[in-house]
Amino acid sequence: MRVQKRLTLLLAAGALTNCGAAWCQTSDEQTRERPAATGSAAEQPSTEVPGAPASPEAPGTGLASDIKRYFTAPLHWDRGDWAWFGGALVAIGAAHHYDTQVRTHFVKTLGPSPTTNSKDVQDAIPAAAVFVATWGYANLIGDTNGRREAWAMLEAAGLGSITGYALKYAAGREGPDQTSNPNQWRKSGGNSFPSVHTTGAFAVGTVLAESGSDDYRWLRRLLGYGLGAGTAYERLKHNAHWLSDTAAGAALGIASAHFAMNRRDRKDEDTGLSVVPVERGAMLTYNLSLP
Repeated sequence: MRVQKRLTLLLAAGALTNCGAAWCQTSDEQTRERPAATGSAAEQPSTEVPGAPASPEAPGTGLASDIKRYFTAPLHWDRGDWAWFGGALVAIGAAHHYDTQVRTHFVKTLGPSPTTNSKDVQDAIPAAAVFVATWGYANLIGDTNGRREAWAMLEAAGLGSITGYALKYAAGREGPDQTSNPNQWRKSGGNSFPSVHTTGAFAVGTVLAESGSDDYRWLRRLLGYGLGAGTAYERLKHNAHWLSDTAAGAALGIASAHFAMNRRDRKDEDTGLSVVPVERGAMLTYNLSLP
């Protein structure tokens, strides 16, 4: 039993190590990769607009760079990052303690066949719908910030899901629809730990919660974190995951979302020209970084 519990903590540590990229954004390193603008847009002979979003192929920017930074971020953690990591480990360990009780509670509500139909597609629809709605509305009204928010949702969910599936393969944990013992790891090809549905929902929900205007922050957080919590609840209700699976998935999704938002905001700060939405229109601004 001690060995099994240690294995649980070890795998949880692995999950959080891979998801902790959100907490490692070193400004010095990024400053070295992006030279400061040295003049106005009119003085630049290049056809590139200094303030335009960097293309994916540009050095130090784009999806390829984000992927590299995401998976190497733990190498640059500070005390605050490690404190968050430790707190998340404690939360996953506490959730693991109640895995059996939570399963027993929900199995009673499933009737005579608790091991069939985990409703994977149904439980993925809410997060997908929020992303599509954000992207669609931003394009409908021509909102650049909305498009960036939708991209952050997609990037966070994608990076978090890739990490989640890798951890599923490594952990091989049997789900509550396969066994009543929450400590069955790497025995029959299970894929329960962590919950990727929960990861995606918290990734999308956290971006929704922490982006946009502060005027409606309470509503955004209610909807965003509610999306994550609701998806986690549905996964438990459908007997698809243990409680600790959803706890690890939530940590992974939240961290991935903060990574995507931090990268987006950093790029915005480093650009020269940018368009800022104002009442009844937009304002063109120019940022100049001085040595």
